[in-house]
Parts: sequence; C-alpha cells; structure tokens
Amino acid sequence: MPMPDQSCRKATPVLYVPAIAPSLAFWRDRLGFEVTMEVPGEDGPAFVALASGGIELMYQTTAALAADPHAHGMEWKGDRSYLFVEVADIDALATALEGCEVVSPRHETFYGATEIVYREPGGHFVTFAQFSH
Repeated sequence: MPMPDQSCRKATPVLYVPAIAPSLAFWRDRLGFEVTMEVPGEDGPAFVALASGGIELMYQTTAALAADPHAHGMEWKGDRSYLFVEVADIDALATALEGCEVVSPRHETFYGATEIVYREPGGHFVTFAQFSH
C-alpha cells in the first residue's frame, strides 16, 4: 500500500511586530517585495504576506495575535527572529538599504560569503549574504 504524501511544501516565517507599516517600508519600498495578502486591522494592517522570487515572509501584529482565539499559548514574548537571505548583489542591496540600521557591517565569512546584518524596523535581524559561486 503506498504511503500518503507527507512531504512539506514550504516553510514561511511569521514575524510578530507592534506595527507592520515600518516593516513594509523596509521590504516593499526598499527591496521591492510584493504584498501578496493583507488583512486590515484597526490601526493599519493586522497581517501581511510578502514575496520576492522564492522568498516569502509574513508579518502579524502582536495585537492581532493576542486577539486570535485560536492562538492560545502562542503569546509573543518579545523574542526577535533571525533571517538569513541570500542575494545576488550585496552592493545593490546595501544601496537600497542605505540609512537602515546596520548591526554588523559588511564582512567576509569563513564559509565564503560577503554579509551585512541589519535590524529591520520591527526589530528582527536580517543577514543578507552574497556567495562567490
């Protein structure tokens, strides 16, 4: 008897923030991500999904999470996420993010990447890396 298909299709991080608009400015306005879904809230979007190429990110406000009756036990405790994003051109990325908060300036790694680490407006850390293939 064949096994049912239990394969996972994709994983998408959901990042919790007090307000989504500042993070939209980072991903959509500076890096060209497309908003693929938006759920309105009282003070701006309560949830958004963003995509660019094969990358998808989701943002939800902490207020929307607290109001979700199905999110029992999933309270946001102020932890930050760490994302790793491979890019084609680290110089173009640095230009697009000029003026954003740099946590770790451009550096070469022992595993062959050139990286810059930013803190996006929601407080999450994003490492952008270009590999010399």
